[in-house]
Amino acid sequence: MKRRDSEPALYAGDLFGEIYQAQQVEPPAPVTPRTLAPGLVTCLIAALAAMWLAEHYGFPAILLGLLIGLALNFLSEHPALGQGLDFAARHFLRFGIVLLGMQVTLAQIGAIGWLPFAGLLAIMASAFGAALLGARIVGQGRYAGVLAGGATAICGASAALALYGVIGRDRLDQSRFTITLVGIALASALALSLYPLIAETLGMNDAQAGYLVGASIHDVAQAIGGGYAISDEAGAQATIIKLARVALLAPVVALVALWLGEAGRGEAGPRPAWRRISLPWFIVAFLLLVVVNSFAPMPDGFAEGGLAGSKFLLLLAVTATAMRSQLSLLIEAGWRPLVPVMAATLASFATALLVSATLIG
Repeated sequence: MKRRDSEPALYAGDLFGEIYQAQQVEPPAPVTPRTLAPGLVTCLIAALAAMWLAEHYGFPAILLGLLIGLALNFLSEHPALGQGLDFAARHFLRFGIVLLGMQVTLAQIGAIGWLPFAGLLAIMASAFGAALLGARIVGQGRYAGVLAGGATAICGASAALALYGVIGRDRLDQSRFTITLVGIALASALALSLYPLIAETLGMNDAQAGYLVGASIHDVAQAIGGGYAISDEAGAQATIIKLARVALLAPVVALVALWLGEAGRGEAGPRPAWRRISLPWFIVAFLLLVVVNSFAPMPDGFAEGGLAGSKFLLLLAVTATAMRSQLSLLIEAGWRPLVPVMAATLASFATALLVSATLIG
């Protein structure tokens, strides 16, 4: 068979020096709306199913999105779905985090008071420390500890996704990341069921109960919902405390980037500290939105719509991430990646219980 001159041949050699014509690999298809549509539609259907189940059966939508995504993992092997799922996992996450900035103002953080705020920092530090210790005990490494500790200390899955962007896939594989997301969603759902009951059993007042729930439950919606399950006063307190944790997302991501350095540098060596502390664009946009909302508060309808949009985009991102995870690697990872999450959750709750009982009147 003759080859046209316009089609250059590729050659390779085996271990014995034989030269043969190699198979030419097709270049990846360009990213267009047409190539993104199949994966995005599949992810959207799975996310809507998770929302429907969450509304009718009372389970957290994030947890259901993870489980449905894992159940549909086999679909990611279809080449037509890859680009859309990758796009959803990466870009929807970033815009979802940006929209969280519509919920926070600097005045809300200042209204907490310096002593309760110091207690909140102690709670977050205990979550980080326990996660790092738990990861070290079971041999998961500091990156797994940072991911679990940061997600527990700040705002659950959204913080985990933001921190994973700093850590990088080359330092923490996606299977352990997915298991961490599952553990965070399970822990948050369990906390929503138990923490309000514990607060009432211990006879805490509304301020103490709201502080406990807002400072220790991971997910934003569940922390706020847990507070209002106790009383309106406790719900208001839980909302302020939880949003203060959300506002600390940007500083924590910056400190983690400074500590760990840039992923994928390899032999290039570490960059100067002032370069390593540079934040991803979506964290910068989150901060800017917080500042804008502080000096020009948005109408309630915009804030509520922003929260709903953020939750939906994060649900899409989590569902797509689960669909792209390799189940074989999840099975190999086993239960060990859950240990840092459990350690951080217990430490966070114990410290929050101590702080709310001693510092909150």
